[in-house]
Amino acid sequence: MTATVTDFSASFPVPSARIESFIAAHEFDRPTLVIELDRVEAQYRALDAGLGAAMIHYAVKANPADQIIDRLVDLGSHFDAASRGEIELCLSHGAHPEAISFGNTVKRAADIAFAHRAGITLFAADASEEIEKIAEHAPGAEVYIRLLVEASGADWPLTRKFGTTRDTALKLMAQARELGLRPVGLSFHVGSQTRDPAMWSNTLDQVAGVWAAAALAGFELDLLNIGGGFPAFYGDAIPHPTTYAARVMEQVTARFPEGIRIMAEPGRGLVAEAGMIAAEVLLVAKKSEDDLHRWVYLDIGKFSGLAETIDEAIRYQFVTPRDGEATGPCILAGPSCDSADVLYEKRPVSLPVSLRSGDRVLIRNCGAYTSSYSSVGFNGFPPLDVVVI
Repeated sequence: MTATVTDFSASFPVPSARIESFIAAHEFDRPTLVIELDRVEAQYRALDAGLGAAMIHYAVKANPADQIIDRLVDLGSHFDAASRGEIELCLSHGAHPEAISFGNTVKRAADIAFAHRAGITLFAADASEEIEKIAEHAPGAEVYIRLLVEASGADWPLTRKFGTTRDTALKLMAQARELGLRPVGLSFHVGSQTRDPAMWSNTLDQVAGVWAAAALAGFELDLLNIGGGFPAFYGDAIPHPTTYAARVMEQVTARFPEGIRIMAEPGRGLVAEAGMIAAEVLLVAKKSEDDLHRWVYLDIGKFSGLAETIDEAIRYQFVTPRDGEATGPCILAGPSCDSADVLYEKRPVSLPVSLRSGDRVLIRNCGAYTSSYSSVGFNGFPPLDVVVI
């Protein structure tokens, strides 16, 4: 198979001047995520252009803001829902039931029944008991089997919790058919923040092997859910979203039958670059006179929106009013009294030496997996506020 060359020439998206101007013109009494809705639309259109015949099922968990769901419904997007709450959200904004897939492989039986009553017909599964629940509470539904795939090199691997092996997948399809369900396809997740589309190659080979085995076993599959993995810019080069999506689809069409239904579930790659967090420095300190690193404490941490700094997998970019001045390494931490609330320590962040408490800090490209991760109020700190412009 001929390797494709990835174009990284348009790798650095221009920061949103509109968001920065909005933040500069307003005061905030808590950490606040500002989302530019037109930028979400632009990203949707860019991904859609590259995906071609594949249908976008927006991963609602990335950012469930009402305005985002409303805009995506208007654009004709479909939706990947992880829960009853996300299904209700999409329906409340006018999404048609047939445009929503219940993509979580771990579902409450009552929620399966609710989804079935609401008109949802497409469900994910990766275990025998889940097939039984779907058959009982959503009789006749379409099911696709999520596969367990090897790590692809993604910044945020998703290889352990979900999915099943080839042999078990075939058994689940047979079980689904025996119970009156329609086993229609396969799904997988290449891993969140897969920065280079070339990283999809090995994973697609694995899935294509299972597809071929299913065909030999007599299953006429017609649905391939390629999941998420579409990246956002956090400092490392990534291709333009249209280029990225097109490179992925070239690999998909080279391995799978023509004319099948293809779903894609971008979340981060659709909304991350449309958001920026306005935060504040609470304290700058050293543990000792000869400490090589300062500790910079922000009013936002792991429990109030920056959970993806776990293992320092996602490297956010910071803007301060003192940029351009001398910089030095610092350990970045959140405000809570939990010792786990440290954002970056293994790889310290370089920030201006003159940074002081009260300085505003902007955190770029935070539109995904921030507000939806924010706690109700751990340590009494308020959850991340959201403003959509």
